[in-house]
Parts: sequence; structure tokens; C-alpha cells
Amino acid sequence: MIKPELKAALDVIFAADSEIYANRGFMRRIGFGKRPALIHIDLANAWTQQGYPFTCNDMDTIIPAVQDLNKVGRTKGIPVAYTTTAFAVTEGPNSDMGLWNLKIPSEALKLGSEAVAIDERIAPLPGEQVIVKKRASAFHGTYLAGFLRAHDVDTVILTGVTMAGCVRHTAEDAIAEGFRPIVVREAVGDRVPGVVEWNLFDIDAKFGDVVSLETTLAYLNGL
Repeated sequence: MIKPELKAALDVIFAADSEIYANRGFMRRIGFGKRPALIHIDLANAWTQQGYPFTCNDMDTIIPAVQDLNKVGRTKGIPVAYTTTAFAVTEGPNSDMGLWNLKIPSEALKLGSEAVAIDERIAPLPGEQVIVKKRASAFHGTYLAGFLRAHDVDTVILTGVTMAGCVRHTAEDAIAEGFRPIVVREAVGDRVPGVVEWNLFDIDAKFGDVVSLETTLAYLNGL
């Protein structure tokens, strides 16, 4: 949870930045489309549970929000997909971690381990996609775009972690791939509160719409 004094300082900064963006024609609304999908980014145990290098904050808010979205989305029959980040070879000269492990402890994300399994509180149902990725974006090197197009999806409703990394890069790639990115404010998080607020602001200005859980649920219920 972001401290009140930090939130107040950010509000002042964002108000000034919003004026700059608005005067230059940014911060337009992309809006919801006609056919959405729910994409839950890296809500696996290594991010949602305590004791991992990747553990994120605010799961007491994020997990219930995702549960609410899944309940309505499944009722409406829209695609629900998850991602997790995992690596098959974390030792030796033939690792599939690339250079990322020079920056982060990706060796903790072993394919098939409990760490990279989706949190059981929001477990995927049989038939729902769990996409294993090796980069920040859910689109990079995966079949996600093809899957969405096959289901006539025009809108991706994004939840998960981290806001500064995988959620952000997924939103950026989504709009580049021709999908409308909608980031649900109460359903995303990170390890550093200020990082969450800044990236929500910046995505809302340039790459997609940041929308409340209430507004998103109303849209889904209206399908």
C-alpha cells in the first residue's frame, strides 16, 4: 500500500504532467471493444506468495479483484488466459534464460516448480490457457496474439504483476498488435508502490486505458 505522503506528492506531479500531456494531444481514450479477453500476468506463486525474490505487494487486493473478473468473464464465455515466466534450463552453458539472469534471479523460476505454478486461489479452469513466457511481455515469443485473433478478441483486460515490467510491456505490445489494452487498477501491482502509480499514469497517457474494477465489471456484465 502506498504511503499517504507519497501518494500526495505523486498526485501533484501527475496533475502537472497530465496538463502537459493533454495540451499535446495525449491521454486520449481507446475504450472497450466488442470482444474482450482476460489476461492475467504472472500471478504465480513466486509473485503472489511470501518468501520469493519476486514476491509482490497488495495481493489482498489483487487476488479478490481477479476472482471477481474471472467469475463474470467465465459466465460471459470470454477467453481467460494466464502467463507465468519459467525457464527449462537454469544451470550450465545452455540456459534458456538469455541475459535476463544477469539482472534478476531468474534461476528461481524453474519450469515445473511450485514457484511458477499459478496461485491456486485464482487457478485456471480446464481448457484455459497458461502461457509460459521467457521475456517480460506476454506477447514476446509466445502464441498469445494468434490465440486472441483466433477468438476474434479486440480488447485485452490486463491484471497481474509487475506493473513496471511484465504488465507494462504486455500493454505496450498489445496496442502494437492491434488489441485495446485495458489495465484494471485494483488488479495490478509491483514491489515498489511508487512504481505502480507512475506506470499506471504513463500507460494511461500513451498505451492503453487504466480503468477501475467497478467499471470493468460493469462492462463485462453488459456483454
